[in-house]
Amino acid sequence: MRRSILSSLRAHLGRLIAACLAIVLGVGFGTLAMTAHASASHGIDETIGRQLAGVDAVATPQNASITAKDVAAVRKLPQADSVVATTSAYMQVTWAGKVRPGSLGVQARYDTSRIAGPSAIQGRLPDSTLEIALPAKVAEKNKVALGSKLRLNTYNDKSFTVTVVGLLDDAATVGPSDAVATAQTVKIFEPEGSINDLRIAAKPGVSQEALAAALTGAVGNNLEVYTGKAYIAHVVEGYTHGIDVLGGVFGMFAVIALFVACLVIGNTFTIVIAQRTREMALLRCVGASRRQVFSSVLAEASVVGVVASAVGVVFGVALSAIGLALTREFDWGIPKIDLHLDLASIFLPLVLGTIVTILAAVVPARRATRVAPLAALRPDTAPVAGSRAGVLRLILGFVLIAGGGLLLGVSANSNQVLVGVAGGVVSFVGLLAIGSLLVPALVRLLGALPARGGGVPARIAVGNAVRNPKRTAATTSALLIGVTLISLTCVGIASVRKTFDTTMDDQYPVDLMVMSYNEKMPASGEQQLHNIKGITQVVPIRTVAMKAGKESINVTGIDPATGATVIHNADLIAKLKTPGTALLDYSTMKMLKLEDGSTLTLVSGHQKLTLKAYVATGLDPVTVSLPDLEKVAPQPAITGYWLASDPKADGSDVMDAVQESFPTVKELSVGGGLAERTMYTKIFDVLLIVGIGLLGVSVLIALVGVGNTLSLSVLERTRENALLRALGLTRRQLRGMLAIESLLMALVAAGLGIGLGLLYGWTGTMALMGGQTATGDVEYALPVGMLVTIALVAAVAGLLASVLPARRAAKVAPAGALATE
Repeated sequence: MRRSILSSLRAHLGRLIAACLAIVLGVGFGTLAMTAHASASHGIDETIGRQLAGVDAVATPQNASITAKDVAAVRKLPQADSVVATTSAYMQVTWAGKVRPGSLGVQARYDTSRIAGPSAIQGRLPDSTLEIALPAKVAEKNKVALGSKLRLNTYNDKSFTVTVVGLLDDAATVGPSDAVATAQTVKIFEPEGSINDLRIAAKPGVSQEALAAALTGAVGNNLEVYTGKAYIAHVVEGYTHGIDVLGGVFGMFAVIALFVACLVIGNTFTIVIAQRTREMALLRCVGASRRQVFSSVLAEASVVGVVASAVGVVFGVALSAIGLALTREFDWGIPKIDLHLDLASIFLPLVLGTIVTILAAVVPARRATRVAPLAALRPDTAPVAGSRAGVLRLILGFVLIAGGGLLLGVSANSNQVLVGVAGGVVSFVGLLAIGSLLVPALVRLLGALPARGGGVPARIAVGNAVRNPKRTAATTSALLIGVTLISLTCVGIASVRKTFDTTMDDQYPVDLMVMSYNEKMPASGEQQLHNIKGITQVVPIRTVAMKAGKESINVTGIDPATGATVIHNADLIAKLKTPGTALLDYSTMKMLKLEDGSTLTLVSGHQKLTLKAYVATGLDPVTVSLPDLEKVAPQPAITGYWLASDPKADGSDVMDAVQESFPTVKELSVGGGLAERTMYTKIFDVLLIVGIGLLGVSVLIALVGVGNTLSLSVLERTRENALLRALGLTRRQLRGMLAIESLLMALVAAGLGIGLGLLYGWTGTMALMGGQTATGDVEYALPVGMLVTIALVAAVAGLLASVLPARRAAKVAPAGALATE
């Protein structure tokens, strides 16, 4: 049997390449996900470990701050060899060419003989008062050289001039980097500065656990005490939580890819068994048992699984190496990460790929044992819905669909995402179970039009597509999974984004709010802001100090007509356009002890203004229409502007440009929702790109399955196709017939997948966002352009999958094929 297995592998190598491709893609993607995750986690582990080298115990504030008494108590511990109390100051720094200062943390230098600390890659570390060493990336970004003078300001307006004497190595730093100065300098900056943490190195022979126990006794329960290893793990966890979440998402897509590959592998081995029916019958005639035939098929699957999985592992590792190299080549703001391979990321995909291949081959292998010695060269007939197995499958399918739909409804109403995931999985499995009934019906429905207008080849194509319902349903299911998940991702992200935009309009109705409280705005201020790229509307506001009872408050006035162009909340605009209305933020309403619709009286000098007060989140403390404000304060001065931005513009660039506007204004306040909106928009864009890219792998694997099914169809219908050719069907018509068959399967998968994607996407959005919005309302989006693109890609891909089988069928000579038995 061993010789038979090897000769069979050589003979059917071309057919097995399709299965190998599916395995390579699935395993490669899983390896990529695990290797990238392992490399990122290991890189952060090493980086944090280097930053905390020599630390055997750490004490951090918990219920109270660290005091000088705590430091003195720790220094007296006989187990402690070196004690570092880390302190820092937070300053404002004026960079050359910048109108307004930025923020800079300054860490106090300490003794690094036992405990690791910052190191200089250029110049030196500070050793005198008012000297400073900057992180290299910060210096490069702001064009600061060694010897430069910087102006640092404290937040209580004390100013210092410092000299840059060194550049710090921050190439592998995780998180924001601080500058370094002497402890005396930091003390000058912040005389009352607090201690961040205590880092202790143990004396020789003292374990980390013993040191931590002594430290706990010295500082009591007010401080959190860690061993050095535990603290490193604690810090790493804070950075890798997002990586672990992303790793879980990658892993989920890898499992999906392997599942789709399993369907394709099963179809591939079905093809191989169909080709080898005569061969297996001959083996049975010469004495091979059913067990030997079954074992031979599984042995072939094992060889294919091991070889293809090994290639997939190499492929995934290569992709990981390329990806990590690109992160080093381009400045993506990611610390340098080297490729790290562990046993799990190598052997787990290899083992899973092999097991999946063997499991996928079990059903074809069992079918092979049923081949009678005198069997003809044709596959077994697929079970039909009328059979006992078919009826049970349909009943189970409908029960699962009903149960899954119930779970989806519960998740949408109770905002339980895990319940929704379970409902989606259960209902989808139910849909797969009734696929042999549903898919042929949809193919007939969709094929009615080409069958009428496409002539005999089109009618034959429709018939061929539903001839083996079980196999057609299995092939369509492979593509259906990919299309469903891509549609779900697009619909879900679009709906979450729309819901988020609506929530942002409620919480931050204005993109940018620019104001100066103590200085006049320049006369050309409105035009200066209009000239900033990405700003679409600029509306001036006027602020007047007034009295509300005993409280002094600033009242903002805005023209309701022009204000409507920058306020994104229609309800607020309608109220603002109603004369005698005041919009108050929640804290002001609470301070004045008002309720929605209460009467508010504002006093300016001897003038009084009576208004109806309503809560308005995201605006100034009190906002009124400009005509109402001018009743008590004629011609108030412009004190700021409200801006609307282009949604396609880079919000960060717009914010930076606005911050740098008005050089003559010393203190400029810039607020609004643009920064948060921009951050989440970037996250949504990245999620969409990553989701589509990852799920595209499963679609690619599914298309291999479509091509395989068509190849099996060509094999089964060799004599039939030859007879059609003999009766006058041209090669072009034969290729068109197979193209229509493939197109019908692809379009059915696309239609079903898009429909399920809409259902799952909207339900998932309700479960995810229903409890996150203030009102519980969720906005549902229909990304028509993206869904049409998905359908077109599926259709084109289906046509491409038919090319090779069609060429193979067209090359067969009619006379030779008719002679085939």
